[in-house]
Amino acid sequence: MASKKPVESSMDTIISLSKRRGFIYPSSEIYGGFAGIYDLGPMGVELANNIKTQWWNVMVRRRKDIVGLDSAIFMHPKIWVASGHVAGFSDPLIECKDCHARSRADKLLEEIGIQADEKMSEDEINKLLHDNKDRIVCPSCGKKNFTEAKKFNLLVKSNLGDFSSEGKEPAYLRGETCQGIYVNYKNIIDTMHVKVPFGIAQIGKAFRNEIAPRQFVFRCREFEQMEMQYFLRPENEMSEYDKLKEYRFNALVELGLKKENIRWKKHENLVFYAKAAYDIEYKFPFGWDELEGVHARGNYDLTQHSMHSGEKLDYFDQEKGERYTPHIIESSGGVGRLVLAMLVDSYNEEEVNGETRVVLRLPRKIAPVKVAILPLSKKDELTAPSEKIFDTLKDRFSCVYDETQSIGKRYRRQDEIGTPYCVTFDFDSLKDDAVTVRDRDTMTQDRVKIADFPAYLEENLK
Repeated sequence: MASKKPVESSMDTIISLSKRRGFIYPSSEIYGGFAGIYDLGPMGVELANNIKTQWWNVMVRRRKDIVGLDSAIFMHPKIWVASGHVAGFSDPLIECKDCHARSRADKLLEEIGIQADEKMSEDEINKLLHDNKDRIVCPSCGKKNFTEAKKFNLLVKSNLGDFSSEGKEPAYLRGETCQGIYVNYKNIIDTMHVKVPFGIAQIGKAFRNEIAPRQFVFRCREFEQMEMQYFLRPENEMSEYDKLKEYRFNALVELGLKKENIRWKKHENLVFYAKAAYDIEYKFPFGWDELEGVHARGNYDLTQHSMHSGEKLDYFDQEKGERYTPHIIESSGGVGRLVLAMLVDSYNEEEVNGETRVVLRLPRKIAPVKVAILPLSKKDELTAPSEKIFDTLKDRFSCVYDETQSIGKRYRRQDEIGTPYCVTFDFDSLKDDAVTVRDRDTMTQDRVKIADFPAYLEENLK
């Protein structure tokens, strides 16, 4: 019998599991690692792909009014001027004079309960730092001796297409994916015959030169976004915004996150063009923090790109005979953050016969592996039929075949990666053409005919 053991899934616990079971590895580890960059292992890439597939189904395939896009990571440098990133995409950097560790000033202020808004000037932030200099501690050495804060631009520069020795013409790796959507707005209208309201969705990599990447994959320098920009009539912006908020919150619950672990947080200080901004926060081991943002952006983005490119990015409503610049509402979330939230949400420890069982109760639709085929032993009369079962299932389900170590240890390995079903081919199987199917969550075992097993899986993995 299993009994639940109270456990707090700390970041150390999740990081250890992620490395041990092939979800997430530190990038370039054999060279000492590379701050703010991580690699998805075999289980991590399957989990992330399943999450992205579910997001795409909800945001594109279910919707008649949303189309997909995959824009380039490199774009014309003027795009980042028009968007405001070159001038204003920055965080306040502060350096410890003793150990020279660099930190974000706003985060150090946050840790002592003072909110430093991202729109504050350097002077405003430095005043807060000066007023609280006796309370702000270096996270590396514990001293209280800092330089003044200076704004540091987060765009990652590249020399793509620049063959001059001085490097005077920098290109940028995109700092967010939505700009690729805005600059393709006209192409979508011209080629897809969409009518306002309509949305454009995209999943793709973005890059930010974070001053202090932290909390594992929560804040990285290379990450993947899933976002949708929805274009609509100005007078419908807020009513559609409320619908999008509800749609995205429900989608996260449908994906499998526990409702009690997500909540809304309102942005109190908005940028000048925004109508409203809310974040869906998740209860991470380090506290509540942003999982996904849902924002009402007005017509700022299309107006800026129209002005800087010289292209008209308005919309002509043939039914009403009027021309206007659509307003935009958006939802934007990080793949890595959602992977992390799912690992935290699903982590469990139980006492089983005096031993601790670690089990990831991942929703079955996003579990990296759906079924593990396990011959009871390595004897040929058991392994050959087991491999045949694997070959029968592999095109329909995500499967693994495992014959290494005892059956108990193999069960535990599958529990830790969240595999819903383990199938054991034993000596009785040679007589009754049946296998033992073990359920991850209950550990109950059913005897199922091999011929009926694919249908059994189809039914139970719905």
